[in-house]
Amino acid sequence: MTPDVVDAADGAPAAPVHNGLIVSRAYTDASRTSSAIVTLSPDGSGQRQVTQPPARALDDRPDWSPDGTTIAFDRTDPQTGTARLWTIPTSGGPEHQVSQLCDGGIADCANEDERAPAFSPDGKQVAFSRSWGALDPSGSHQVQYSDLYLMSPEGTDVQRLTFVTNDKPYSGAVSNPSWSPDGKQLTFEYRTSATGQPANSRAIYVVSADGTGLRQLTPWELRAGDRADWSPDGTRILFTTYPAGPDNAPGGGIYTVHPDGSALGALTAPSNTFYGTATYAPDGTSIVFAQAPAGAGTDLYSMRSDGTGVARLTNSADRWLSRPAWGTAEAAPADPAQAPDQPSAQAPEQPSGQAPDQPSAQAPGQASEQPSDQAPGQPSEQAPGQASEQPSEQAPDQPSEQAPGQASEQPSEQAPDQAPQAPQTPPADTQQPAAAQGEASIDQPQPGTESEAESDAESESDE
Repeated sequence: MTPDVVDAADGAPAAPVHNGLIVSRAYTDASRTSSAIVTLSPDGSGQRQVTQPPARALDDRPDWSPDGTTIAFDRTDPQTGTARLWTIPTSGGPEHQVSQLCDGGIADCANEDERAPAFSPDGKQVAFSRSWGALDPSGSHQVQYSDLYLMSPEGTDVQRLTFVTNDKPYSGAVSNPSWSPDGKQLTFEYRTSATGQPANSRAIYVVSADGTGLRQLTPWELRAGDRADWSPDGTRILFTTYPAGPDNAPGGGIYTVHPDGSALGALTAPSNTFYGTATYAPDGTSIVFAQAPAGAGTDLYSMRSDGTGVARLTNSADRWLSRPAWGTAEAAPADPAQAPDQPSAQAPEQPSGQAPDQPSAQAPGQASEQPSDQAPGQPSEQAPGQASEQPSEQAPDQPSEQAPGQASEQPSEQAPDQAPQAPQTPPADTQQPAAAQGEASIDQPQPGTESEAESDAESESDE
């Protein structure tokens, strides 16, 4: 069934908020071997590089602290291909690596990868994705286990939140968490591997902050992925779809859905365009998103929350700006020693396939009106609360009781049910890259990774 056309936002935040800076990922070289975190004003002006990654390192998936003073991000090591979590003050300054979960001496730390940090609304916790374990012996480079974890912003009080792959090793990658405004739920992407059920697909899931109530929010055939975002009033969840095919393939779109899975609708009309991660402004009236013509680099665009009024914010496709997040931070004072990386605001420009200020009445017809309610492989003692509503349509060839992850014939005997304690000494990363984590390098995608352009010529998000 065709999704509903999306109406204007239903509500507004309880108190006035400041639409501050936008943070994004941008490549720092023409060959796209290194990327940094940048900030810019809501009109696209004042682009400023915040992080200084080592050569060939990839800084990606930024998120704001609730008070706007800190940016969390992940950094992929060019030697190992694995990522670790970092923070940096919004105004710039020393970068700080968050403590890693385990040292390198035990099996649970093999190919360990931590990425996609997300601050809770009260700033007391950070959700992130962690992948670890042996690589798939079939040669796909799919890592054995992948799930969400919670910790304090300092890297302490680590706890495992989901057990999606606990009994289904090599079934896929869990990544890109996002908190509801009240801090009671999170969305995340589950991207299945070649041995997953269904194979090589992706969907958005919802789980309560205590690990219960795991349920599938979007149907497999819609191929929703990357980081979803909750509207500030909590009534809608914003997400992007990625068609099967080559990196940066056109044909996806930006959608919203109610947290209970109802009112699925498209904000963008079908076009020869790639859409990347989208996120709400703090006041809920606008959306910023990544977009590119087929085969070209991404830039940032904005639109109203109902999909009208599309305007181009940046004109720097050689930098592939992507994975934006909109915070409340005021613009940092100009640093006379550092000139802006990009010219100020771009003139509004309309992407192909959509007229300005026109609601997207043509919604892609491939989505079912009610997404599947199927939760991936969740142990019976964990996350007992399943959604009470039955979706109206089941994904193709998907049995109603069957969990998406398919177990490997060589599961690990050391799948941890408890999160390892954060050590004082970081491990030496000498293992082969754990490619199944959310999106590895964009220009060099690996099997099992998640990508933003699936993205960028690279991947995406993610990666």
